[in-house]
Amino acid sequence: MPTIHLEIITPEKKAYEAEVDSVVVPGIEGEFGALAMHEAFLTMVNPGELRVTKGGKTEYLAVGKGFVEVTGQFVRVLTDMALQESEIDENKVEEALERAKRALAEKPTGADAEALAAVIQKSVAQLNLKRRKR
Repeated sequence: MPTIHLEIITPEKKAYEAEVDSVVVPGIEGEFGALAMHEAFLTMVNPGELRVTKGGKTEYLAVGKGFVEVTGQFVRVLTDMALQESEIDENKVEEALERAKRALAEKPTGADAEALAAVIQKSVAQLNLKRRKR
C-alpha cells in the first residue's frame, strides 16, 4: 500500500511527521480521510480527534482549529493545538473547561464568546482522547 507524508505543525513545534497509510481529519464539514494519490484540496480543521494509521496501528491526536492541505503526496495540518494522549494533563484540562463554561455563562459577545467556545471545543477533544482507553 502506498503511503502519504503527514506533517502536523503548531505555532510552537512540528508536532508530528511521518509516512502514513492514512489520516482522518476533523474537518469543518465533518471528518474526512486521506490516502496516497488523494485529490488535492484545502479546508479548515475543527477541534477534535485526528487519526493516523501507520503499519496497521492507529494513533490519535487532539487537534485544534486550523487548516489542512491535501495533495496526492502529502497532508499538511496547520493547527493551534496538536497533542498526543501522553501530553494531556486531564486535571488541568477539566479545570480549563470549567472556567470556560463559567465565563460563557456570563453571556460574553463577539470575539470573547468565540474564544471561550474554542477553549471548550479543544478541552472536549483532549478529554475524549485522554479517556479513550478507559
